[in-house]
Amino acid sequence: MNVNTPLLPSSRDAKARSFLKAATEDIKVVAYSSPVNILLVFVPIGLIFGYGGLSPTWNFLFNFLAIIPLAAILAFATEQLADKAGSTLGGLLNATLGNAVELIVSIIALREGQVRIVQASMLGSLLSNLLLVLGFCFVAGGYNRVQQTFNQTAAQTMSSLLAISCASLLIPAAFRASLPDDNEKQDLLINQKILNLSRSTSIILLLVYVFFMVFQLRTHHKLFEQQAEETEHAVEHHSSRKHLSVKSSLTFLFITTVIVSICADFLVGSIDNIVESSGLSKTFIGLIVIPIVGNAAEHVTSVIVAMKNKMDLALSVAIGSSLQISLFVTPFMVLVGWGLGVPMTLNFSQFETATMFIAVFLSNYLILDGESNWLEGVMSISMYLLIAMAFFYYPDEKAISSITTLQG
Repeated sequence: MNVNTPLLPSSRDAKARSFLKAATEDIKVVAYSSPVNILLVFVPIGLIFGYGGLSPTWNFLFNFLAIIPLAAILAFATEQLADKAGSTLGGLLNATLGNAVELIVSIIALREGQVRIVQASMLGSLLSNLLLVLGFCFVAGGYNRVQQTFNQTAAQTMSSLLAISCASLLIPAAFRASLPDDNEKQDLLINQKILNLSRSTSIILLLVYVFFMVFQLRTHHKLFEQQAEETEHAVEHHSSRKHLSVKSSLTFLFITTVIVSICADFLVGSIDNIVESSGLSKTFIGLIVIPIVGNAAEHVTSVIVAMKNKMDLALSVAIGSSLQISLFVTPFMVLVGWGLGVPMTLNFSQFETATMFIAVFLSNYLILDGESNWLEGVMSISMYLLIAMAFFYYPDEKAISSITTLQG
């Protein structure tokens, strides 16, 4: 009998125990990475309701709640991976994967032809970051302080980019409003022109986004160094100084992305039933409700760091996320729609573009001086509530056409 034979099972058992211990520690690190992870209990419930074809209302609600902590895990795993990749590549990873939930939900919605939901969720993400998140940052950080300060040059750069992104939505809307649509053929021609304009504009916006990444990470990275240092400190604090390995980060990214895709599929699939049963419009669901899913983790993070008087980091989360949505996610969705054969355009309604202009105007006005206080936060939150209330009462085209048919 070979004396080494008994050692083989023992060696395998040791490796298995070591693997289980490491996996358990990684799960604990991820579980405690964000306060919103307590909502993970809704993930299995949402999957059960989705696969079981149960109540569409509860299906929507449970999968809505399930995606919130999954978005936080995606953000955390991305930060961990970016931390190992170095500042330049890490910044690109954070920028690209930071809005993974919005990308997943939007691609699934586009695949199902829900262009209205995609457009509304893009605009809703912009509004929530520019007004709601920024407002809560100012209130949370300024309620016990006279003033808070942040890097004025970086803020002005991001403000200018927001103006460009705002113009990219205003131009197609103005283009459409300036042309008549007296007959069906003329309307089809104009829509095709707007589609071509949107696709060309999207390519330019993506190039601007690439130039901004080069500006932020290479040529003028010193302007954003403080944000990078604060981000690294925040990641270390959240993870209790325990970091995930590259392999673990990729594993959590892959598993979470798959689960988010499934939950998002159930979420988007139940929207039509929610519209019919609740009386809410698709615009309101896409503009106010859906953005909460992808931005919940960012909301919590930005408010926490603002309370610690790290306003540069809080501003980079709020304004930086808006830039990612306007310069990367939205134009990317237009090109994805092009590939899928879905006419996704940048032609938002005049009311939507007006609210976008108001949000960009107010946020720019608040941050240009490099200082903030709690009253400015109240102004920003109040503006968001006014816009949300307006969209709550704003009827869909389907509702208007049905009323017109009844009157006829």
